[in-house]
Amino acid sequence: MSNVADRDAQAAWAYHNGTKHSYASVRSGRHTLDWDNRPLPFKIYRGLEALPLPQDLAHSPLPALDALARVVAAGGTPDVAPVLPDLRTLATLLYFAAGITRRVRHPGGEMLFRAAACTGALYHIELYVICGDLPGLPAGVYHCGMHDFALRRLRAGDFRGVIADATGAEPATARAPAIIACTSTFWRNAWKYRARTYRHCFWDCGTILANLLAVAAAHGIPARVVVGFVDDMLNRLLGLDPDREVTLALIPLGAAPDANTPVPPVEKLVLETEPLSRHEVQYPAIRAVHAASSFSRPEDASAWRAAVEGQPDASPPTAPAAARELIPLEPAADLPAESVERVILRRGSTRRFERRTITFAQLSTILDRGMRLISRDYGRPDAALTDAYVVVHAVDGLAPGAYAYHPHLRALALLKAGDFRATAGYLALEQALAADAAADVFFLADLHHIFAYLGGRGYRAAQLEGGILGGRLYLAAYALRLGASGLTFYDDDVTAFFSPHAAGKSVMFLTALGRPQRRRS
Repeated sequence: MSNVADRDAQAAWAYHNGTKHSYASVRSGRHTLDWDNRPLPFKIYRGLEALPLPQDLAHSPLPALDALARVVAAGGTPDVAPVLPDLRTLATLLYFAAGITRRVRHPGGEMLFRAAACTGALYHIELYVICGDLPGLPAGVYHCGMHDFALRRLRAGDFRGVIADATGAEPATARAPAIIACTSTFWRNAWKYRARTYRHCFWDCGTILANLLAVAAAHGIPARVVVGFVDDMLNRLLGLDPDREVTLALIPLGAAPDANTPVPPVEKLVLETEPLSRHEVQYPAIRAVHAASSFSRPEDASAWRAAVEGQPDASPPTAPAAARELIPLEPAADLPAESVERVILRRGSTRRFERRTITFAQLSTILDRGMRLISRDYGRPDAALTDAYVVVHAVDGLAPGAYAYHPHLRALALLKAGDFRATAGYLALEQALAADAAADVFFLADLHHIFAYLGGRGYRAAQLEGGILGGRLYLAAYALRLGASGLTFYDDDVTAFFSPHAAGKSVMFLTALGRPQRRRS
């Protein structure tokens, strides 16, 4: 294990083990919600001029399920053909990633529905844009305010060189006309979830990125997920207070032959924002794990990416004993033509499932399209950091039981047969959704292996990947007119249930799939 890898792995383990849910921990907790101190769901700057984003958003003719299968990787070579997003395209990406898609008024006020799922509907992920001159938008650093769907310029000028430097000259970032930075304001989620919020940072960022990447692919915009960068450089560029808000991921968009932008000085920003609550509670465990996995030099980021070379799969799958144990997926031949934008507008976390079957073709299509690899700077390009395990309850043509998914073979392997509805409900923190679903997909990661070469930064990547894949399953399910919901879980009980196949692995995410219960008129 290198110095880059081993210096922060222990901190990641301490955090992960200290924030596990168990039957006992849930019942021993005495946390209650202070509704009078609930934080604002938006970051709102005082005194900055708003630049309204276009309302005539672009819609792609590409079907959503085709968009999920399409990867338009950001250009990593100097001779790449230019792809320059304009302001309308940028607005489309921002809106369908994290915009307000519906407003429902009720006697107590107004409920806002967002484009991507978020734990507790607390919406603590913020999006910023760093760009050179784009058609309709001058070079600058901008915050995207979803409350009024407008940009606010924090810095004027081209600061892309700062990001290229902070990533250790990551090729896609160095040549991107625009970069979206995702951040989390801890308190907006910790109000409810306390220290476990750090996991939610990456889950909720991941569901947003699932949308963003799918819409970018539909419009032919190169995009890539970048997790390796010098944290302080990004936080300073965006004017963040790192005790309260931090940068989680970067998404370079578009491609240019060679951006070759200088690295300008970055003066400290002093900008006022509306208070989130009367008072905020700090959770030292969050700050500790984030600080331990932060990079301080560009060389750290480049060395972290280089550590992937020559590594085996992050979590080598256990091969079935015989080919007869494999059940190949059978994706549907005729797929819905609905665009990814329209699917996102319909998407919502299912609140109740009917105990009705889905077809094996539907489950196959969801796994086949949702589990495709994305372009990212962590892990091997041909292997995910997480493995998918499926508990099948009601799938026509597939026996109820627990399965392991083998992505390279696009096949399921039966681990144990049986009716596990009650077990799945228990594993999902005793939530009926998991018991009533047609199938539950758990994402598990071998953190021992990941930490061995990616260190504690690999913990960020594994949690983020769980959120991205879970978000992609959401989109695939809704494209098939089914429902989906992300759920939390009893950590060690999930591992035990899928063992010995999953021995030593840790749960990153859970998505329940099925037929949503229709409201009765």
